[in-house]
Amino acid sequence: MKKVLVTGAGSGFGQLYSIELAKRGYEVYAGVEITSQITQLRNILKAQNLTAHVFKLDICSEIDQTYASHLDIDILVNNAGIGEGGSLADMPSEVLRKQFEVNFFSTITLTQKILKNLVKKGQGRVVFISSIGGVVSLEKYGAYCASKHALEAAAQALNQEVSPLGVSFATINPGPYLTGFNDRMTEASNAWYDANNAVVNHDNPTFGQDQYPQEQDIEKMVDVIVDPTSKFRNMFPLEINQPFKDMQASVWDA
Repeated sequence: MKKVLVTGAGSGFGQLYSIELAKRGYEVYAGVEITSQITQLRNILKAQNLTAHVFKLDICSEIDQTYASHLDIDILVNNAGIGEGGSLADMPSEVLRKQFEVNFFSTITLTQKILKNLVKKGQGRVVFISSIGGVVSLEKYGAYCASKHALEAAAQALNQEVSPLGVSFATINPGPYLTGFNDRMTEASNAWYDANNAVVNHDNPTFGQDQYPQEQDIEKMVDVIVDPTSKFRNMFPLEINQPFKDMQASVWDA
């Protein structure tokens, strides 16, 4: 069975992907950001009679990246990411830069390192966990959306450049799911927001959209992860595909 590396496996979708992949019999390498998440994930897997190689993988760490690049894997799932909301007009530059460092630069650097091994084998797969924010930009989530737009552009370029060498690519673009990520991203601006000097008001921010159950489409997303013949872009849940296509089209007429 193929070997799959999942980054950001300590929580949210990364954890759920790792569990589902292990259920299907794949050899899972679950990279978690901090060491305390290793024991937590191992216990979750053990409770379900599942196994995986759980190890520390902070994708911003060169040491951790180098270790991961030496693993003999077949599929890379670039799931690790962060998000911090708030007005882009007011956001401190270090907050903006951090989102790009994790969501774009570190993700692409790790991908470059692992791609070398996949190309040598003449086969493999890379899946980027993007977002609906990689397709459209949303008010007070501009920094996160910008970083995911950049990731989308890079994924498209890599698909054109490397797929002829035997490596397939795909993006998964989840809508709002109840993993906790959206709520924490929205609340994060409380750490730096200064109402007296802000250009845009966002007192007491809350995530205003309905959210889907976090496990609702995990099996379908994992189907994409393991299918080298999938579409390049895969938005979930399926019911939001057309509304977001319409939203993209409306930008041309704004």
